[in-house]
Amino acid sequence: MADPTGFLKYERAEPPKRPKDERVHDWQEVYADLGQEERNRAVRTQASRCMDCGIPFCHSGSAGCPLGNLIPEWNDLVRRGDWAEASERLHATNNFPEFTGKLCPAPCEAGCVLSISPASGGPVAIKRVEETISAQAWESGYVQPEQATVSTGQRVAVVGSGPAGLAAAQQLTRAGHEVTVFERDDRLGGLLRYGIPEFKMEKKVLDRRLAQLRKEGTTFVTGCEVGVDLTVEELRERYDAVVLAVGALRGRDDTTTPGRDLRGIHLAMEHLVPANRQCEGDGPPAIDAAGKHVVIIGGGDTGADSYGTAIRQGALSVTQLDQYPQPPSTRDDDRSPWPTWPYILRTYPVHEETGERRFAVAVKRFIGDDDGNVRAIELHKVRVEKDPETGRREVVPTSEEVEELPADLVLFAIGFEGVEHMRLVDDLGLKLTRRGTLSCGSDWQTEAPGVFVCGDAHRGASLVVWAIAEGRSVANAVDTYLTGASDLPSPVHPTALPLAVV
Repeated sequence: MADPTGFLKYERAEPPKRPKDERVHDWQEVYADLGQEERNRAVRTQASRCMDCGIPFCHSGSAGCPLGNLIPEWNDLVRRGDWAEASERLHATNNFPEFTGKLCPAPCEAGCVLSISPASGGPVAIKRVEETISAQAWESGYVQPEQATVSTGQRVAVVGSGPAGLAAAQQLTRAGHEVTVFERDDRLGGLLRYGIPEFKMEKKVLDRRLAQLRKEGTTFVTGCEVGVDLTVEELRERYDAVVLAVGALRGRDDTTTPGRDLRGIHLAMEHLVPANRQCEGDGPPAIDAAGKHVVIIGGGDTGADSYGTAIRQGALSVTQLDQYPQPPSTRDDDRSPWPTWPYILRTYPVHEETGERRFAVAVKRFIGDDDGNVRAIELHKVRVEKDPETGRREVVPTSEEVEELPADLVLFAIGFEGVEHMRLVDDLGLKLTRRGTLSCGSDWQTEAPGVFVCGDAHRGASLVVWAIAEGRSVANAVDTYLTGASDLPSPVHPTALPLAVV
């Protein structure tokens, strides 16, 4: 039985961060290491705020966790100090809680009953509890390889080693299939490796989980682009089923703003990937913010990642631009009623460090020097209008006043347009949808028989929690396809929409 008065006794508490003047000079994680005893005590207090309410919206797929995490159950187990059972309940629905505990924006907290009223002190710090359960599980040795008890003799190829591909691979390996994961990069992890900065998730966390997958029997092949290094004909001949978890890495660009062709203007991933490679020991990045005035266009997660990366590289200044007005600090019940994902201002730890955020502004043109390098931007105030008939958005200036900002490095972080154009997709005879994704039927199977799709490649750029959920679901579909039935969980349907996070 949960403590029904816990939320009255304790306030919501965020995990403490390392001092700003310390963390900006290294790539270690932002949050402070409290030590096991102090950390666990603080989290048990937070877990006791969970009321185990009658309808727990926190683990509903439409308003909370797409994985269906059994949040009230493991909150109460943590309250009682039963870390082993809490780990078992958490891993029952989530292959990689250490990833989601660090990277997920926590739609579960938006769906928490305690988030209805500010008087309640705010939602339960579910994400903090989840990460601590995972940390304690690894420290106590609760996380062990789970090897299949039988072998089906069926072979499955998973293309892509991001969270969707890894979740599918682990589930299928545990079901007794012989699984090989192909990754075109030199290291495993996809965006977890090269898109997420070290200060958000140190890669030793990823490597630790990959070691578990290897011990369970999953095989990994790096530096192999399927469709080129391994042809589709060879793929079909060697494997009984194929899972496409290739992501949606085609970055959105702006080719219409005058001066876009100047040197020093890049897509954000062109900056983040080499920065992460440097942390892996690959040498200095080709695009470095050191000693530069950096302007980041786009207000989302990728923009914040570039923001923090530029600070740690030694940028002279960092300015992040958003064409939309500054969101309110509290939920607007008319625009985003509980339990949906609230439209509010989201401040990342990097925004507390230095730099500036500008809202309701857009670049009018880029200004270059005599050598063809960007040196400044012209900025004007704008509003975004939506055509009621077509639904298309148009950015409209609201003033003739133009402001000039210094800019030696400009990074576009304005989203992704879907799956990259690749020979694999063409040779399988698949076509991209209008959204740039790969479609599938109710069984997660594409138009190519025996070829399945999951994660960002299917739904477009989304959250790590949705990637894991789709990886688990596609594993159920592949297992059913190969054996006729499956006991593997299937938390989401291919048509499920992320109603909580838009």
